[in-house]
Amino acid sequence: MTEPFARPDHRPHVAVTGTDPRERGRRRGRQLAATLPGAFAAYGRLFAASGLTPAEVRDDGLRALDAVGAHRAGLREQIEGVAEGAGMEAWQLGALNARTEILARSAVVPPGECSTVVRRVAGPDGGTNHLGVQTWDWHVELSPYWHTVNSAGAGHDYAGLTEHGILAKIGVNSAGLALHFNILGHRADRLGGVPVHVLAALVLEEAQSAAHAVELLRAAPITSSGSFLLFDREQAVLLDLSPVGVFEAPALAEGTWLRTNHFLTAAPAADEKTHLYQPDSGQRHAFLADRLLGASAPTAARDELVGCLVTGPGEPPVTCLPDLAGPLGQRWASLATVLLDPAARTAHVLDGTPTEHATRPWYELRA
Repeated sequence: MTEPFARPDHRPHVAVTGTDPRERGRRRGRQLAATLPGAFAAYGRLFAASGLTPAEVRDDGLRALDAVGAHRAGLREQIEGVAEGAGMEAWQLGALNARTEILARSAVVPPGECSTVVRRVAGPDGGTNHLGVQTWDWHVELSPYWHTVNSAGAGHDYAGLTEHGILAKIGVNSAGLALHFNILGHRADRLGGVPVHVLAALVLEEAQSAAHAVELLRAAPITSSGSFLLFDREQAVLLDLSPVGVFEAPALAEGTWLRTNHFLTAAPAADEKTHLYQPDSGQRHAFLADRLLGASAPTAARDELVGCLVTGPGEPPVTCLPDLAGPLGQRWASLATVLLDPAARTAHVLDGTPTEHATRPWYELRA
């Protein structure tokens, strides 16, 4: 049974500023204090469905905090500040920021799916630029627990979308560096490194360019998997992040990059958790590649890029609608659609699926 799912009437927006990371976190936590416990409870149900005990989740959250603190003390302070502002325990926020790594231990609750496209376009001054669009597909139970964000006071300001309690996910920073984020799966995924969502915050706060972001990621301890599609006005880089290394994946074609949810480089693909993503990820990738390379390929206009991600009955679920009759942990939906423009330093966030681009609200954010 596929049908609409519950969403807030007004999506929360969190705006924080301050040079002290713990205080910046406290300000974020105070703004989310009414709903952040609900987000943790929703993840608690997913963790329990994965067979994890509360004691295991607590230990995982503390381990994640230690790993973050060893690499970037300021990011740990931000996470702990969110907990303080919301009146929660630090380990609970550690677990939220490491939710990808914690759920990677489960064979019962598989991950969701996302589809991302970046294209090179003409810049506003006649030079080059890149525009990106993606669906953020995740468990429908988390639909009430995400927000748009503006964060200022670190090395670079940034704007975008993230989940309650999680520092960052998808966004653009004030240096003109944009980040799209897809989940991947490797058999060696584990806790111990910096969680991929915390890496997103690190990149958005610190990276001056796509090339600089790659340097930051190669220097980080990574023990889990994800894909970062990083782009500024001049360059786009598609990365496979994995416990066996960081690898640059090829473009789909000159000026076009495409990502679904499988590795695109040989080394991590050799030990991929293919049972989690295939054949779905490959089918979506092939479908979108045909659209992007075909005679009716979209240009870089915003509506046409969004239209590229619209699918219907009989097509691979690039636009993902939940089967609400399914069990907990297996009901996925396109919770949001995000457009990033590094030249303008803007993120446009649609509170809905690509098919709803004309009927659901878009939020325009500027870094």
